[in-house]
Amino acid sequence: MGVPFMLEASAKALAALPGGKLRHACIGVGGMGAHDLQNFKSHPDVEIVALCDVDENNLKKAAEIIPGARLYTDWRELLKKEKNKIDAVNITVPDHNHFIIAMGAIEAGKHVYLQKPMCHDVAEVRVLTEASIKAGVVTQLGTQIASSIGDRTAVKWIKAGIIGKVKHAYLCSNRSGIAGYRLAGPRPAQGQEPPAHLHWDNWIGTAPMRPYAADIYHPAIWRTWQDFGTGWSGDIGCHIFDAVWKGLDLKSPLSVVAEVQKSWEDSPERRGDTWPQGDHITWMFPGNERTASDTLPLEWFDGEFYPPEEVRALYSGGNYPEEAAMLIGTEGALLIPHGGTPVLLPESKFKDYKYPKLEERNHYHHFVEACLDRAKTESYFGQTGPMTEAILLGTVAIRVPGKVLEWDAANMKFPNYSAAEKYLRRTYRKGWQRKGFS
Repeated sequence: MGVPFMLEASAKALAALPGGKLRHACIGVGGMGAHDLQNFKSHPDVEIVALCDVDENNLKKAAEIIPGARLYTDWRELLKKEKNKIDAVNITVPDHNHFIIAMGAIEAGKHVYLQKPMCHDVAEVRVLTEASIKAGVVTQLGTQIASSIGDRTAVKWIKAGIIGKVKHAYLCSNRSGIAGYRLAGPRPAQGQEPPAHLHWDNWIGTAPMRPYAADIYHPAIWRTWQDFGTGWSGDIGCHIFDAVWKGLDLKSPLSVVAEVQKSWEDSPERRGDTWPQGDHITWMFPGNERTASDTLPLEWFDGEFYPPEEVRALYSGGNYPEEAAMLIGTEGALLIPHGGTPVLLPESKFKDYKYPKLEERNHYHHFVEACLDRAKTESYFGQTGPMTEAILLGTVAIRVPGKVLEWDAANMKFPNYSAAEKYLRRTYRKGWQRKGFS
C-alpha cells in the first residue's frame, strides 16, 4: 500500500510573472551550487536577482558572475527581504539543511529546485512532500540525469514491458577515490576558530553544534558524517533509483535490510559518527503489473560491495559500468548506465530494437519552463518524495546492520523493531527548531 500523498503537484505558476521572466534566487553557490547557478543563468527567461551562501568567498565569486544581485549569508534573511521580489529558488547546500530551507521557501509561496537527496531524514521528506503538494508550487529534485535521453528511454522500455515482467533489480555505485568517502573518522579532538569568511553557525544550521575543523566538513567532506550527509547511497542513490522507480511505478517498500563494511560495524566510534565506506542494502517492494511476482527484491551495492558476478556477466560490452541499474526480466534484461545509453540484453536478441526519438532536455530549464506554466517537471516532489523516503530507509537500515526492518509506511513505523524509529527524524538544535523537529 502506498503512502497517501503520491499525487502530482500542480505545475501552474502561482501568479503571472513580471515581463515573462522568472525572478530567481540561488541559495548555495559554491561547488555544485556554482554549477546550478550557471544552468539557471543560461535560461533566457530567468533573472537571477539574489544570491546566498554562508561562505563569503563563494558569494564573492558568484556576485562576479551575476553583477547587481542582492547578496545574503543567511537564507532566512533572503526569504524575508525578497518575499515579493522572487518567484523561485534553488537550494544547493549540505543535506542536513535541505528541509528547513525548502520548507521556508514553500511557505513563502516560492517554486523550489532542490538538490538531492531531498532531505536528510525520512520524516522531513514526508512533511516536505505534503507541503509542496498543498501549496501547489512547482518542484524539481536535482536528479539531472532523470531528464536525459538515456534515463527517459529506459523508463519507456520498462513501462512497455520490453524485457517482460521484472524479477529482480540490482543497483550500484562503485566509483573509487571519492573525496571524503574514504574518511574513516573519528572526529578531530579539538576544533578551530572558523575563518572570517565562513558563517559557521549558519552552516551548522539544524545539526548539533560542532567546532569548526579545516578540511573535515566544509566545503566537501561533510557527506561522510551522519550529522550532515546521508552517505553514498543517500546521495547517488537518488540518481540510480530514478528510472527504475518511475518505470516500475514502485511504492513504499515492505522491508529493508543492510550489510555494511565490517571494519565500520566493529567500530562503535565510527558507527556513531560516520557512514561506512561500503554497504549492501536490500529492499523488498510490493509487486504490481510490471513485476513477475507479488514482491520485487531491489539491491544496492557501493564501496567494497558489488553486484553478483553472474549479473555483471550479462553485459558483454566491456567493463561493467561503475554506476548502473540492471533489471532482470522474464524476457531479457535492461542495463541502465548512469548518464549513459540503456542496453537491452542479450544484445543479440534485441539488436534490431529501435531507440525512441526523444528531444534533448535540460533538467534546470525544464523546471523554469514549468514555473512559467509551459511544462511539467520531470522530478516533482510528489513523485521523488516517496522515492527518497525509500532510499533513506536504507540509511536507517545501515545503522542497524543485519536487522530486517518491516516498514509501515502509513504510520511511519517499524512494527518489528521500534528501536530503529529514532533514526527517522532528528531533533533540531536550539534556535533552529520547527514543529515536529524540536
